[in-house]
Amino acid sequence: MAPATDEGRNSALQSEETKETAINTSKEARWYAVQVASGCEKRVKATLEQRIQTFDVADRIVQVEIPHTPAVKIRKDGSRQHTEEKVFPGYVLVKMLMDDNCWQVVRNTSHVINFVGAEQKRGTGRGRGHVKPVPLSHAEVERIFKQTAEQEPVVKIDMATGDKIVVLSGPFKDFEGEVIEVSPERSKLKALLSIFGRDTPVELEFNQVQKQG
Repeated sequence: MAPATDEGRNSALQSEETKETAINTSKEARWYAVQVASGCEKRVKATLEQRIQTFDVADRIVQVEIPHTPAVKIRKDGSRQHTEEKVFPGYVLVKMLMDDNCWQVVRNTSHVINFVGAEQKRGTGRGRGHVKPVPLSHAEVERIFKQTAEQEPVVKIDMATGDKIVVLSGPFKDFEGEVIEVSPERSKLKALLSIFGRDTPVELEFNQVQKQG
């Protein structure tokens, strides 16, 4: 048998290091997307956090998040309400070490539909197969949380082209008109107001108008 060379020993060591790295990587908590019933995101988060404590798996299911961005909703009276806008309505993100026990803790939570993953076809018979959870990539997770941290508040207003409005303040106070353009990113709209008997387009702040009807 030929004696082991330095090159052979190095290759063996590298092989062992690769195995060790693979083992460590497999034990890293990863983010998974979980589909839930529409409108039940907060309820699922609260229930799951309770179940994590009940089943003593906080060391393996380490974080539950509902990614959101800030938003400002303009009420009908022109006042502003600071709120939050879900980035992925109908989904909750869970950071966890995936094993059968943790899978069941999450999967059996009320209003959870399933993990997002790869559907494995059934060997026999009809119907949907088992969904194998697939973790989100590190790049995707970074993009999601960077977006939620840096997103400027989105202005939401319950107005659209054709709506009738009345002006609440400014030089055109008490004038009535019709919306012809809405610019949420600028918190402004354009409306046709009857000035000296002629329809004139006027730019107004969201908080200067109130929707009629």
